[in-house]
Amino acid sequence: MDIETPAALIDRRRMEGNIARMQGHLSSLGVRLRPHVKTSKCIEVARAQQAAGAVGITVSTLKEAEQFFAAGFADVLYAVCIAPDKLDRALALIRKGCALTLLVDSVAAAEAVVAKGKAANQKFQVMIEIDSDGHRSGVQPEAPELIEIGRVLQAGGATVKGVLTHAGSSYDLDTPAALQALAEQERALCVRAAERLRAAGIACPEVSIGSTPTAIAAQHLEGVTEVRAGVYVFFDLVMSNVGVCTPQDVALSVLTEVIGHQPEKGWVIVDAGWMAMSRDRGTQRQKIDYGYGAVCDVSGNMIDGLIVSGANQEHGIVSRRDGAADAGVVERFPIGTKLRILPNHACATGAQYPAYVAVTPDGDGITWPRFQGW
Repeated sequence: MDIETPAALIDRRRMEGNIARMQGHLSSLGVRLRPHVKTSKCIEVARAQQAAGAVGITVSTLKEAEQFFAAGFADVLYAVCIAPDKLDRALALIRKGCALTLLVDSVAAAEAVVAKGKAANQKFQVMIEIDSDGHRSGVQPEAPELIEIGRVLQAGGATVKGVLTHAGSSYDLDTPAALQALAEQERALCVRAAERLRAAGIACPEVSIGSTPTAIAAQHLEGVTEVRAGVYVFFDLVMSNVGVCTPQDVALSVLTEVIGHQPEKGWVIVDAGWMAMSRDRGTQRQKIDYGYGAVCDVSGNMIDGLIVSGANQEHGIVSRRDGAADAGVVERFPIGTKLRILPNHACATGAQYPAYVAVTPDGDGITWPRFQGW
């Protein structure tokens, strides 16, 4: 494979399979899929999701919203609670024609949106974030504050588009039963929040939920209008440990080359360190610790027992996961050997690169640019 290393590779066949799987599952449950493009930050990837049936996109930065809108994606949900000093930037995007939806989870944030809307004569589209699992942000579905936020928005001239939640604690699970239970909890609590708003006279047409594990585990989605998921497009080793994919489904890898050996330690040294893989060690607390990544041959076939066990800035140490000093490992991978490393966290590893090389099974590759920054 004549690609300079290290490089971020997308296995197009695996990616397309992942897209088809998620789209088919959610279509069968009667909901829209609004993919979270923060994983890829890549126009070509998002177009493949759109072509498969996805509706709109989810972003986590205004940079993503701006770049994707410029590429023709007009229906954008900014799924991070809006900071007041970013409202002017959001307003500029809306005035260019972007159907941008904002997110709040407090009265103070709602008041800031309303104040900006009145000053600019702009009717913002806003969703309220619901905390369905105690993982991160959001208002409790039974909290009085939920209704207060809705009333502030409605009375101030904003449109309450709906409620949104993200069951991020699903990343800590690893059994089908636990995932299904959390998926139902996520659904039920977000639907309950919508019901409370409607009962208070506040329109709430959309109920948006989603994380990759709960999206895959969901058995029914009554009351939900859309699901957001992101990492499913590539998957990664954390998702494999959660149990929603296998390592053979992981579509993102880092191409690296053998540059040295430590035979007495059973180490193979490669040119992909933590700058290439990221410092994410998400599998460290899971049932299988893959170090900085799992090792595959140049075709993407996993090599049993080998991981990147250590990393410096530009050096990676490939060795056996069980710690055995196997000199045979060194003999199998001479200087110049190309390997692929599967990442712990696709979002973090992708973020190390300005572009991907999208490859087909025959090894042909094309460059797909990737966004960076905020």
